[in-house]
Parts: sequence; C-alpha cells; structure tokens
Amino acid sequence: MKIDIREERPEEAPALRLLTEAAFRLNPHSRGTEGAVLDALRAAGALTLSLVAIHEGEPVGHLALSPTTIEGEDRGWFGLGPVSARPDLHGRGIGGALIREGLARLKAQGAKGCVLVGFPDYYRRFGFAQDPDLKLEGAPPEYLLALAFEEPRPSGRVVFHPAFSAS
Repeated sequence: MKIDIREERPEEAPALRLLTEAAFRLNPHSRGTEGAVLDALRAAGALTLSLVAIHEGEPVGHLALSPTTIEGEDRGWFGLGPVSARPDLHGRGIGGALIREGLARLKAQGAKGCVLVGFPDYYRRFGFAQDPDLKLEGAPPEYLLALAFEEPRPSGRVVFHPAFSAS
C-alpha cells in the first residue's frame, strides 16, 4: 500500500479526530478519550509533530508527538501517541510507517528520547523497551516503554502533557 506522510494541515483536524476515535473504538484498553486528547494537544499548541498518512488523497493514519517531563523537568523527551490508522486498513503498515517517520523527525530535531504507553510486542520493533528507571503513575510498568536517542538516560517519574487528562 502506497502512502505519503506529511505534516497535518489545520483543516484536517476534524477528520483526524474522527479517524483517531474510529481507530481506538474496538481497542479494549482504550478509555475512548484519544480524540479529545488530540484536540487538547492541538489547542494547547503542544503537538511537537502531527503527521498524517495519505493514501489516494485521503488521510488514513495519524501520529502525535508531544513534550513530556521527567521528574518535573523538560529533559528533551517526548511522548508518542495517539497513533492511529483507519480501522479497515489495520495491519497494512500505516502505523509503523508513521512511527518510523515520526521518530526520525523527532531525532533530527534534537530530541533526546521518546516514551509511550503501549504493547511491548508491537513497539519493540521500533527500538522501544521497558526502562525500570522510568515510572508513570497509573500505568503498569511493562507498558511504559522508552527509546533513548542519546545517553545519559533520565530516570524518574514521567508526566505526559496535561492534554492526556482530557475526557
């Protein structure tokens, strides 16, 4: 499947919210807030990167990257998510392509690392692993995954942007 990846355009926000909500609707671990989180990140100007996968002129996937703090400080680390693909196109490599492109762009911008909450078996292929020195309140430790772009790796409590409290 041929896709192009580019930055989000302002007029795409409503469609990307719907795409994100549809992508997470059947996920048993979703709280159903991913669309609201995306809107809140956008409203706060906190989308460090907002990438869209385009197929045949239509958005079919989206990836958000936003700043995090570790032990209350900006350490140059970012949170990955939500990442979504149109439900009828799951398993076609859209999410993976968005993640690879997002990580490459983040690293090129001088980021020190990236964290996410997700399935280890999926995100391991991109270099993410559990880091016992990082903690996230309310998340099982095995699902908090990190990818350092440079050393030294930080330790402590990770806090995602306040938009992740959106409901």
